[in-house]
Amino acid sequence: MFKGKTIAMIAVISVLIMTSLLIYNVYISNTYTNSSLSTTTVQEEKSKVYLRGSGATFPLPLYEEWIEEFMNEQNNIIVDYEGIGSGAGQEQFFKGLTDFCGSDPPLSHEKWLEYKGKVLQLPTILGAVVVTYNVPEISRNIHLNISGEILALIYKGEIEYWDDPHIKSLNPAIADRLPHQKIIVVHRSDASGTTQIFTTFLHKSAPDIWPEELVGKTIDWPIDKTGRGIGGKGNPGVTAVVVNTKYSIGYIEYQYALKNNLPIAAVMNKEGVFVLPSKTTIQSAAKYALTTGLIPDSPDGDFSKELDAIIYAPGKDSYPITAFSHIFVWKHYDDKEKADAIKTFIKWIYTEGSKHVIEGYVAVPDEIKGIALKSINMIEG
Repeated sequence: MFKGKTIAMIAVISVLIMTSLLIYNVYISNTYTNSSLSTTTVQEEKSKVYLRGSGATFPLPLYEEWIEEFMNEQNNIIVDYEGIGSGAGQEQFFKGLTDFCGSDPPLSHEKWLEYKGKVLQLPTILGAVVVTYNVPEISRNIHLNISGEILALIYKGEIEYWDDPHIKSLNPAIADRLPHQKIIVVHRSDASGTTQIFTTFLHKSAPDIWPEELVGKTIDWPIDKTGRGIGGKGNPGVTAVVVNTKYSIGYIEYQYALKNNLPIAAVMNKEGVFVLPSKTTIQSAAKYALTTGLIPDSPDGDFSKELDAIIYAPGKDSYPITAFSHIFVWKHYDDKEKADAIKTFIKWIYTEGSKHVIEGYVAVPDEIKGIALKSINMIEG
C-alpha cells in the first residue's frame, strides 16, 4: 500500500513539473513575441518623420482636411498644425519652435530682407474674408449690402445704430426693417492675418476714413473706446461672439460663415458692384492679381505687395476682400529626413490638394502652383 502511494505521489509531482515547464515555455514565448513586437513598434516609430506647424486660422479647416488626407497616403510622415493666428505662428516659426508656419499675409518687405535667401513663401489657397452679422429683423434669404466706407465708419465707432441713414441708403429694400439698435462690433483679439486682410481692405476702399496706421495684424481698434467693441480669439472666437450676440457685426473667413450658417453681406467692390464671395468672384480677383507684376515668380522672392495686388481688385465680378493664405518653410533644414518630408508635403499640396478643397476655399491658379513647386528643388537638408 505504501508503494502504491509513493507511485501516485511521483505521478502527481511529474504532472506538476510538466505543467510548470509548459507554463514557463509559454511565458518565455510570449515575452519574446511581445519583445519583438515592442522592438518592431519602436523601430516603426523611429522611422516616422514629424512635422510641426502653427499659425493662421483662416485656412485651418482646410489644412485639417489636407493633413488627414496626406497622412492617409503617407503613413511615415506625421503632420501637426495648430491654429493660433498668423502673428503667433510666425513668432514660433522664427524662434525655431516649428518646421513650418501658416500665415495669411506674406512677410513684410523688412522681414523678407531680414530672412532673404533663408525662407520660402508658398501661397497655398485662396479664400475670402466675409462680413457677417446677427440682426434678427433681416431674413436669412436677404444679404445686407455694405461698403468699405460704411464698414470703416462702423469700426471707428462713427456709425452707432443699425438704422443709420448710411446703411439704409445701401439697403432700400429692407430700410424699414433695420432696427434702432446699437451695433456691437466684433474684431480679433489676437495677432491675425485675417485682420490684416480686412484692415487693408478698409484702407484701400476708404483711405480718408481708415488711415494706414490702422492696418496690420493687431491694431488699436477705435470702436473699443465706445464700449461697443468685442474681441474674439481666432476666426472661431469671432464666429462664436457673432452667433451669441444680437445686433453684432464681424469679419471672418468664408468657410466659418458657411459652416455656422451665418448671413453674409454683399460687399461693394471697386466697380461699385455689391458682390458675394464665390468661386467665380474669388478667382476673378486672383486673375487680376496675376497681371499686376507684384507677385514674384519664385518662392524666395518678395511677396510683400501681394495684398495690394489682390485686395479691392478691379473687375465687376471681383470679390473685394479676397486673399491668398501661405505657408512659410525654411530653405535649409539640419535634418535631411525632415527636409525630404517637407518636400513631400509641399508636392502633395500642389498636385493632390486641389482634389480635396472644401467649401469656402478656392484652389490657387496653375501659375501659383508652378511657382510653389519650384521650392522642392530649393529646399536642402
